[in-house]
Amino acid sequence: MFWKFDLHTTSHIDTLLEKDDVTLTEVMDEEDVLQECKSQNHKLVDFLVRPQCMEDLVGYITQEPNDDVEEKIKYKYPNISCELLTSDVSQINDMLGEDENLLMKLYSFLQNEPPLNPLLASFFSKVLSILIGRKPEQIVEFLRKREDFVDLMIKHIGTSAIMDLLLRMLTCIEPQQLRQDVLNWLNEEKVIQRLVDMVQPSQDEDRHSNASQSLCEIIRLSRDQMFQVQGCSDPDPLLATLEKQETVEQLLSNIFDKEKNESAIVSVIQILLTLFETRRPAFEGHLEICPPGMNHPSFSVNQSILDAVRPRLKDFHQLLIEPPKKTVLNTTWGVLDPPVGNTRLNVVRLVTSLLQTNTHIINQELIALNTLGVILDMYFKYLWNNFLHTQVEICTAMILAMPSTQSESPEINRENDQEPIRENILIKHLFQKCQLIQRILDAWGSNEKEQTEGGRRRGYMGHLTRIANSIVHNSDKGPNGTQIQQLISELPEEDRERWEAFTSGQLADTNKKNTVDLVNTHHIHSSSDDEVDFKDSGFHQDSSIQQAFSDYQMQQMTSNFIEQFGFNDEEFADQDDVGDIPFDRISDINFSLNTNESANMALFEACCKEKIQQFEDAGSDEEDIWDEKDVTFAPEAQRRPSSGSTDSEESTDSEEEDGKRDPFESTNATADDRMEVDSGDGENRNDQLPCLSSFSWNSPNTTADAERSWADFSSFTPVSPKDPLRSNSPVAMETSIETVDPLGVNAPMQQERKVEDGLDPEEEPVSDRITETVTNGSMKETVSLTVDAKTETAIFKSFVTSCFVCLRTQKRTICPS
Repeated sequence: MFWKFDLHTTSHIDTLLEKDDVTLTEVMDEEDVLQECKSQNHKLVDFLVRPQCMEDLVGYITQEPNDDVEEKIKYKYPNISCELLTSDVSQINDMLGEDENLLMKLYSFLQNEPPLNPLLASFFSKVLSILIGRKPEQIVEFLRKREDFVDLMIKHIGTSAIMDLLLRMLTCIEPQQLRQDVLNWLNEEKVIQRLVDMVQPSQDEDRHSNASQSLCEIIRLSRDQMFQVQGCSDPDPLLATLEKQETVEQLLSNIFDKEKNESAIVSVIQILLTLFETRRPAFEGHLEICPPGMNHPSFSVNQSILDAVRPRLKDFHQLLIEPPKKTVLNTTWGVLDPPVGNTRLNVVRLVTSLLQTNTHIINQELIALNTLGVILDMYFKYLWNNFLHTQVEICTAMILAMPSTQSESPEINRENDQEPIRENILIKHLFQKCQLIQRILDAWGSNEKEQTEGGRRRGYMGHLTRIANSIVHNSDKGPNGTQIQQLISELPEEDRERWEAFTSGQLADTNKKNTVDLVNTHHIHSSSDDEVDFKDSGFHQDSSIQQAFSDYQMQQMTSNFIEQFGFNDEEFADQDDVGDIPFDRISDINFSLNTNESANMALFEACCKEKIQQFEDAGSDEEDIWDEKDVTFAPEAQRRPSSGSTDSEESTDSEEEDGKRDPFESTNATADDRMEVDSGDGENRNDQLPCLSSFSWNSPNTTADAERSWADFSSFTPVSPKDPLRSNSPVAMETSIETVDPLGVNAPMQQERKVEDGLDPEEEPVSDRITETVTNGSMKETVSLTVDAKTETAIFKSFVTSCFVCLRTQKRTICPS
């Protein structure tokens, strides 16, 4: 990387700060001012902590910019000022947190009239939040001296940044005793009651939403603190105030005793849902939320909350029938008049949470109002609202699996000498008054009829299937199985027969189809090139392996699956050192495969003997065949005479003869009949020149002087195809010879021969080209030698490399072919 070369350049800020008249804006205009500040540049930090600079920085984030400033750079300096003040530099924190004048100037931002500038409010909240975290004692003491602080916070609660600042005061204060003091102070200032007053129709939606969210977060944070700090004996005063009956009654009065306002109603229901939300510790350092209908609460809901809600159940029931006015909603498949709306959907969620408490008096009130019947009517009316369908499914599943309360109807089955079972009044109401079984059968039949006529499948059918499966499951294995079976047996005979046929036919087929399609890829066709044909695979969809894999996929994963996903560092350690590592398996799958081990082993060994060749280790004295060695060609006198045998016989004889020779020595070659092509110097080039006779250059007039001078190519005799050259190659060679003379060095000789034979001397002359094929195991290497008379070079070419040999210096040059 570039930084390891120490290419860091000196910042221009150091040079700028050396000026006596440098201004804050000039420093803030530098591009690297934030980086230098966070790296705690001493010159820059000393400049910023000057009283005038600190005052200007605070002024940028608390005062509105001038309107005549261009919009693009209007908030440039406020943004940079906020980043500088929150860069977490200790000198800046000390200067800002301990100077009361600066704190007063910062606090003055809250004294502006609403609505606050949301961008400046975010800057203000960010600066004050970091001061609360770094200087909690000083900041809390300063804020407690301001009598109007809580009033101003509630006044500006419609601004999200101010709501965040309020929550920061509950989370960023680390000392437990100081935090408890802050909670007591806020409770004395009646912050909960003031937030409750914000949730009423007279206020705007922003105040509704932020006040509701603030109360919900206070509830969650207080309960989290209860779990995390077990030794804390002091209760949370804010949570205790929220759970009081009069506080909940005030919330409900704000939405029911005045005009209906959907925003206020939804905000109040969100607060109630948070109060009914239960939490339990999952594992160290974490908490698991138990949403309504999913788990039984680890502790009961405060009775004061139920006492405040029970008288208002009729008002919530009326909201299901007459919700706040909403305009007609046109959709792609029809007209909704009226649509479900956010109000009714949240009322259904509230009913689900009330059913989770399993309180007898609440259950009786819901039965008397027939609230469950109204909710089922909405389920079958709004075909495509899956949010509603999900809540109805949770509601019915919870009723079917809910144990009966001690205050409900007397025990049944006493007259039959069977084990007495307490009757669940909600299940009885669901089967008799709401006619759940009949409505499931009618809806299923209507859907199949529409699909037969070409219509689309209704949107609630998946949830309806799960509701029907829940009835079947709880009738067999649930805590209320006896009561459910008895209620089904009391149905009219026609409905009972329809239900039995439905569960054994259509429902069973649907379950089978859903289960198979989730794990079977038999009918899935991929569009990728590497598509796998599962039809030809060796596993049948009903085999034990497929079933085991299906069970593995459908299982529930552990809570820490994400943390254990992938490779663990300990997997690569020595196994002797990690013997005590806990192993958390997702699930245990037990299945057996009947295999013939002996047959498989015999087949494996046969394949090994057939495919794998045994190689003996090479001796230490064996040389590498790829090392460069001298290439020596045999003289003309050592050529074998041509015989009447075929070329294949010659090739075979050549291989046998080469096999008997020593591949690394040439006993017959002398200094006069071989050429050292890899000689590195040219000192004895004249002494080695006679080696050119090995290329069949017949020169009858050659003298001793000529042998030491330039070679004469005029009398070069072409090589006959029947008279191959032999060479002492380190490997066996197969020789094939072509008569090609691309350089035309033998043209005069060939013309005379053509005239003597009666041929046309104007025809293109053909010269000799010697081509040899060197065989090394399974590879073949083609080698050719061409002599150029003009440049006095011999070109030695091969398939792998090309070798150029100068006839003067006898230096060899090798390049890739």
